[in-house]
This record gives sequence, structure tokens and C-alpha cells, in this order.
Amino acid sequence: MLSVVIVGGLHADARKATVERLLADVPGSVVLHHDLATAADGTVVRTIRDAGGILSAGETPLVNDCACCALREDLVPELRRLDAAGTLRLAVVELWDSVEPKAMAEVVAAGGLTVTGVITAVDPALVLPYLGNGDDLADRGLAAAATDQRTVADTFARQLEYAPVLAVLDSPEADEEDRELLAQLHPTAHQVAIGTGRPTTTDHATRLTDPAVPDHPTRLTDPAVPDHPARPTDPAHTDHATRPTDSTPTDHPVRPSDASGTLYPVRPSPRSALARAALAGFDVESAAAAQHPACARLPAEADAHGVSTLVWHRCRPFHPERLYEALEDITCAAARSRGRFWLADKPDVLLHWDAAGGALCVESVGPWLASLPDAAWDMVPPVRRAAAALDWHPEHGDCCQHLVFTSPGLDRDGLERLLESCLLTDAEYAAGRDAWKRLPPAFDTLLEV
Repeated sequence: MLSVVIVGGLHADARKATVERLLADVPGSVVLHHDLATAADGTVVRTIRDAGGILSAGETPLVNDCACCALREDLVPELRRLDAAGTLRLAVVELWDSVEPKAMAEVVAAGGLTVTGVITAVDPALVLPYLGNGDDLADRGLAAAATDQRTVADTFARQLEYAPVLAVLDSPEADEEDRELLAQLHPTAHQVAIGTGRPTTTDHATRLTDPAVPDHPTRLTDPAVPDHPARPTDPAHTDHATRPTDSTPTDHPVRPSDASGTLYPVRPSPRSALARAALAGFDVESAAAAQHPACARLPAEADAHGVSTLVWHRCRPFHPERLYEALEDITCAAARSRGRFWLADKPDVLLHWDAAGGALCVESVGPWLASLPDAAWDMVPPVRRAAAALDWHPEHGDCCQHLVFTSPGLDRDGLERLLESCLLTDAEYAAGRDAWKRLPPAFDTLLEV
């Protein structure tokens, strides 16, 4: 059966280096890529290539004026055709810049194919500039649809945090702070170094210790202007794989071969760390649960190389007005913050906090487990019940504040004081839930109530 690995990330040079390494390391592998940069012309360009070059090319029309929808419609049939060949070992799905791996992994798995890995490619020198970039994707030419309202920062954060494997470019411009920031943002990730040398694995304890790689990819900004925030490259100028010269879609699966036409051997065990990570296995349901606000695997406390992660956990609700007034200061206090929170005027609602690039998204994700009748607990996934048990309080169950802030130069003490000032006072807390519900509903506009 064909294995499918999804490789994504806004750092295009790192992504391309990862894809090329997989082609070189896994015999019988091909890359399937949908270029969404042509969406303005009404089509998405699809290419399939191996280590020797383009094997087939075609176009698929937009679906509902959405390039990502076209990708979803075309991706699974193409992968099935590749699988039917019976000669391929690995299909590398290289996502276009702003496409998020979660949606594509779920589409591929729902199509009956086997996702064996999800990898986000990262240049550590660009992590902070991208997290600090609040530009809309549409303003950077990176939107996947006319209605796409995502920003560079929040898209990059989700790409980074979903993947269990990070392919990290050996970047000479990255320093210890950059590497530490990456490690604290996703401490459970399996990091694999990529560059001119043979890939080697690291974990967040050992870091990536050899940044001396001569061929560093082009930065997104002019290095002569160091204080200008990095911006994503215009996809029209991104150095994608060779453009297709035949716009006619192929109706048959391709056979992997080198430039001479010799068939690749299909089944040898790959030896490189990156190849092993691509074929290690991937559980779509577990990955989704790890990102769900009710049971997300949030980073732990950390402080090293000028980067800090503050885990703020309290068992008292926020006063809605005081929190609303402090939102800008809290949001801008860290490069990245996320978690779940509890508002006094909505005591039964679990709220999601998701901030990057100076912008905050809050949304309701359903009830706290403590608010559900006992009969409903059997319908709750075990992972959700386990997460609730870790936060369980004898008086109000799993209702709590669990927010995590990660940033270089984080003012931990100041941030904690600000957060504490937004909680209910002792007198307000003692007034009880009926009084809490009568507090001004300051978040109704944000929550679109």
C-alpha cells in the first residue's frame, strides 16, 4: 500500500529542501504538488515528479471559487491513481505555502489512504518574524480563497504545532534564541535537521547544534535592513518545482524512474532520519485531539536562552469587562499564546484563546465537561475525559484558566499580575454563579453572540 507523507509550511525554502531530501532518501517516491498561485486565473496547477523531474502535469478548476477546495477534490483521486500503480512506496504531498496540514491529512485519511507522516519544514531564523507578522494572507498573495481571513502569524502557528515532526533547516542565521523559541513552541515535536549534510535527529533537549551550513536559503527580507519584520514571499516568485509544460492531466499512474528511465527499487528500508519520520505512522484522530482546546497538549514551563514559557493555571473565572479591557496588553505580551479560559458571565462555556502576531481569536468550543449531565459523559472521547480529570476541582470540575505564553524577553511577573487583576475578586467570586451571569457581556461581540 502506498504511504503518504504531508510536508507543509510557510517557509518555502525549508519545505523544498525537505521534499528533495525525501525524494533522494526513499526509493520509489514521488512528489505531488498543487500550486495555488494560479488560482486567480481560475485553475490550480498539479505536478507529479520524482528525483529526475516532472512526470506529469495538469490543471484542475477552482471549486466554489476556492483553491483549497479544488485541492481537496483533486488530491485523493490522484493519490489513488498513484497507489494503483503498485510500484511506488511513498507519495510526498508538498502543500502550497499557506495550506494547513491538518485539513489535508484528514482529507487523505478519509479517502482511505494511509498517512504515515506529517512534517512541517521550518527555518528557525524565521520563526519569530513569522509569529510577529500580523498581515492578512490576502495582503501577501497567500490566501487560498477570496474569503480567507487568516493571518501569516496564526497560519504559521497552526502549521508548526500540528505536525509531530519538524524538518529544521540548518540555518547559519539562526542563533540559540531562535532554536530555543522553536523548541518551546512545540516541545514534543521530533526535530530532524536538514541541510547539505546527512539528516540527524534531535530532540528539544539537545537542540540543533550545528548551524554551520554554507548554502542558507534566501531570507524573506533584505538582510541589509535587519529591523524590518520578515514578510512571506510572494508566491508568484516562489521557486517551486519546474513548471509543467503539458497542461493535459494524465489518466494513468506514473512509474518512478530516474532520468535514464530505470525503474527504482521500491521496498528497501530507508536509513535517513527524515525518511524514517516520514514512514513512522500518523494517527489523524490523535493529532486532532492534541490541538483541541479542551485537551490540547500545551507547552510546559521553560526558561532558557532568553526565551520563556509561562503556564498560567487558575481555578477562578475572569471578570468579562476587566479581561476585555486588558486584551491588547495580554495579547501583545508574548509572541504566541494559547489555551482555554473561563468567563464568569458564561460559566458553562469553554472558551478558546489563540493569539499570534498581535492578534487574538477567541471562540466557544462547547460546554465544560462539568456542565454536562452524567448521561452525556459516555459520548465524550476518553482523551477529553482524561484532560478534564487533570484539571478537576471539587467545586467546579474542569472549569479553569489554562493559558500558555511563549516569547523571547517575556515579562513573566508583569504578565502574571495583569492576568490576576482580571480574575473575579473574593467578593465577586463569593456572590455565586447567578450573580456572575449578570455581569456585563463584554465578549459577546467577539464571540458573535
